[in-house]
Amino acid sequence: MPVRRTLRLVRRQWRIGVRHGRRLSAPARRAWRRSLHLRVVTLTLVASSLLVGAFGWFIADRSTQILLDRAEDEVKAQMQGKVKYAFDQLTVHPQVRDQRLPATFIATVDRLADGDSAELGGAIVALRADTIPELRPVTSTKVDTASLITPEMVRTVANSGQVAQQIRTAEVGGVHTKYLVYGSPVPTKFGHVELYYLVPLTTEDRASNQIRTTVLVTGLALVILLGVVAGLVTRMVVTPVRVAARTAQRLSAGLLDQRMKVAGEDDLALLAASFNQMAANLQRQIVRLEEMSRLQRRFTSDVSHELRTPLTTVRMAADLIFSEREEFDPAVARSAELLQTELDRFESLLTDLLEISRFDAGFAALDAEHSDLVPIIERVAERLAGLAERAGVVIDLRLPESPVIAEVDPRRIERVLRNLVGNAVEHGEGRPVEVTLATDEAAVAVTVRDHGVGLKPGEDRLVFNRFWRADPSRARQTGGTGLGLSISVEDARLHGGWLEAWGEPGGGAQFRLTVPVRSGDRLVAAPLPLIPRDRAVDAVPLAIDAAPAPGGAAGEPAGEAVEAAR
Repeated sequence: MPVRRTLRLVRRQWRIGVRHGRRLSAPARRAWRRSLHLRVVTLTLVASSLLVGAFGWFIADRSTQILLDRAEDEVKAQMQGKVKYAFDQLTVHPQVRDQRLPATFIATVDRLADGDSAELGGAIVALRADTIPELRPVTSTKVDTASLITPEMVRTVANSGQVAQQIRTAEVGGVHTKYLVYGSPVPTKFGHVELYYLVPLTTEDRASNQIRTTVLVTGLALVILLGVVAGLVTRMVVTPVRVAARTAQRLSAGLLDQRMKVAGEDDLALLAASFNQMAANLQRQIVRLEEMSRLQRRFTSDVSHELRTPLTTVRMAADLIFSEREEFDPAVARSAELLQTELDRFESLLTDLLEISRFDAGFAALDAEHSDLVPIIERVAERLAGLAERAGVVIDLRLPESPVIAEVDPRRIERVLRNLVGNAVEHGEGRPVEVTLATDEAAVAVTVRDHGVGLKPGEDRLVFNRFWRADPSRARQTGGTGLGLSISVEDARLHGGWLEAWGEPGGGAQFRLTVPVRSGDRLVAAPLPLIPRDRAVDAVPLAIDAAPAPGGAAGEPAGEAVEAAR
């Protein structure tokens, strides 16, 4: 149990450390992702540091090896002369018991040392006879050579009779000094004698350190120079790209006259010229499309206005004929009724076209005031009671008992709800239509639920397109114009709200209108779910996609922004 608790504690501390590290490194990671200049310079510095470091290490190692090889060659050449001299001096003694032999040992060592003092950085000469205990070893200085002449080397020279060499470090005169140690057997009449020649490598070490320092300083200077050069070169390339990005942002913001400066005849100048040409072509196309759109809106508005006068005259004549229809033949009377119905639909279509043209021209204005939405919904249900009765549909109002006050345009909200409830009655297949109202501190939501044919996948976005119908062969009962939901979504957007749809084949559909309580506030969430509770379990993936979230464009829910009419 304590082990598991310890592991949990370690994992918790590890997660805390990882989160803390990510939080501290967030600015650096953000700069790394956003700056091409930084990435290029950093990668150049890292790559050049590795290359220069490897090359410098190789140069320093080779230089040190060359110095050591040269010192070994010199010591080897000197060693041959010293061995010959020692042989000449020691062969005059036929046996070990010769009383003059120790003095010869000392004289030979002094002569071979050439008067160098080890304390002053000179070489050390040692003459030993490990196989002859009667002869004591003689050294040219009082330096302890036990750490320099190892037992392994002694066995190689004394027992095997071979020449040996090694590099050892010892403290001489209070200073750690590196020595190149050579050992060679000297044959005599009374047996083998070992001659050891210890040469300090102080000069070679100093030269090697100087080479390393020079290589290090040169490498650092080279890396810094490469970084500066990479920064300058990258800046020359990145700066035009940044200028192009800023120009593209200004173009996307509507500043169509923005252009890049063309300097020179290189590839970057070609890029700037091509970008300017593209911007000019886009500006011409956008201006052309805007002009065509303006002419189209003006044509729609003019036609709608011009049709008002003949429509009024035709309406007066049709009203007169309709009022006298009982005196006509049944066929003529039926024709009078059809004429009246189509004139009503034609008048509604003209009204909707005028409203759409106002939205397209950007002239639609919101006349917001503090209003109670409860009586507005009751008034809509009352006006559609006749249609619901003919369709065999019951409108079920689920309204709170207390007033629901919001800063809205009552005329536009009533028009939106009238379109939603009217469509639900028409497509409800004789089943009840449920209208629910709820509010919180920031938003008010109204859902209209029917249990009719529903919507197919993808139709929850198409339903707001102008003149779109799920089933073109289906006969209309209300004589709608096909622009009701398009106008409704524009009304919702004018309030800074959302108008969303959900549906499934055979499971009915639900529309949700969400507006802020205070005009101008940004919506974050809706008080009512878009997916009905009885279908939420079967439509969990759709519910996730349809959930409103902050950050939607123009106040729309992220993941389910309603596609407006084009």
